[in-house]
Amino acid sequence: MVKPSTTNAADPAPIETCHEDMIHDAQLDYYGKRLATCSSDRTVRVFDVVDGEPPKAVQTLKGHTGPVWQVAWAHPKFGHILASCSYDGKVIIWKEQPAQGPSAGGWAKIKEHTLHKASVNSVSWAPHELGAILACASSDGTISVLTFKNDGQWGADVFEGHAIGCNAVSWAPAVQPGSLIAPQSGTTLPGQPPAAPQSVKRFASAGCDNLVKIWGFRDDTQAWVEEEVLDGHTDWVRDVAWAPNIGLPRSYIATASQDKTVLIWTKDTPTSSWAKTALDPSSALTVPAGGAPASGKFPDVVWRVSWSLTGNILATLSIAAAIVCALLYMNKATRSAVQATKESLKNRGVDISRQGMSVKTKKRMDRDDYLDATQRGFVNAYKHSTYGPGPGASLRSHSAESIHSTHHSEIESRDRHGTVSGVTHAFGMKKTTSAQ
Repeated sequence: MVKPSTTNAADPAPIETCHEDMIHDAQLDYYGKRLATCSSDRTVRVFDVVDGEPPKAVQTLKGHTGPVWQVAWAHPKFGHILASCSYDGKVIIWKEQPAQGPSAGGWAKIKEHTLHKASVNSVSWAPHELGAILACASSDGTISVLTFKNDGQWGADVFEGHAIGCNAVSWAPAVQPGSLIAPQSGTTLPGQPPAAPQSVKRFASAGCDNLVKIWGFRDDTQAWVEEEVLDGHTDWVRDVAWAPNIGLPRSYIATASQDKTVLIWTKDTPTSSWAKTALDPSSALTVPAGGAPASGKFPDVVWRVSWSLTGNILATLSIAAAIVCALLYMNKATRSAVQATKESLKNRGVDISRQGMSVKTKKRMDRDDYLDATQRGFVNAYKHSTYGPGPGASLRSHSAESIHSTHHSEIESRDRHGTVSGVTHAFGMKKTTSAQ
């Protein structure tokens, strides 16, 4: 039985899953309206969990011959697709087919991946910007990446990952770290959409060799290569989670281990090294009667870590006393990162405050250029800015000009429940140059 959250967090609504054995995973879809569960009874079950209505079982998916460890929903742009992995060494991809004529439709198996020789412990879909790509981690020590190709077939890349076995995989954000504030290459004419940011295929894996490895895809060789190794745990690494990122320079990875620790790995810039910090749970845990855990350690093995959608809250799961802790580790780190970004932009001529954004320029912007720049957003707006006076130039040589405008735009955004709502954003900009 699982208990999903409802509008009243103090009164969760139980769902009778009818599984006949232990439930190992439960995942909501992108909109939070479908729940998938998997169990040692070798089945996957799908439920409708719309708010205000009793949960309704949709279908039981049968195809595995061993305990099913994990399920993962694909992005809805690809349809209603669900992946499952099992002790039987198989990964099955399921898709909900629409009803056609007398056919009732329903869930059907569209791919059965059988290239692993031992239990498949984890599956994870890549960011939807990269396409329908699924990474799989196996106890046989290999990692496989399934890619849906344009001809309707699934390609598979299988390579050695961890010598003793691989426990988990987690994808990096699709955008390059630092792409939000990095100067954009090339020029965009007024009225044209900005160039799409460069995407990157990269993920992290956690292994029984006590290591975390980072893998990247090389376009020139069309192969996955080991980019970095993170060595910090003293026992099996049970889980790994790469934090969401909107394009700021700093990257975060959380890892959970059999050694009862959670490590936060931080990379300040794309070229810097990863730095580790042990997460101290003492401030968030109620110490059991048996005594206080060692500093920086949880009372028992930490099995899972998961970031919030905004990347500022980390949830950890430890078996001891069935404790689930949500730790606000990232709040302070996020605030310092934002402040550092503001200071960096200020040095380049862009000053952000509560009143708006001030851009120091050496180029006159007429009204059409200015409105076009604000409509294209923050990054393209400061293409007109200078990163400091050029050789022999002086700030006093700029023409005197002051423009102040507030630009309002309404965008339609789809929330996690699938509804469309209007969101109003105020964009304040002030352009100043020094007088002669």
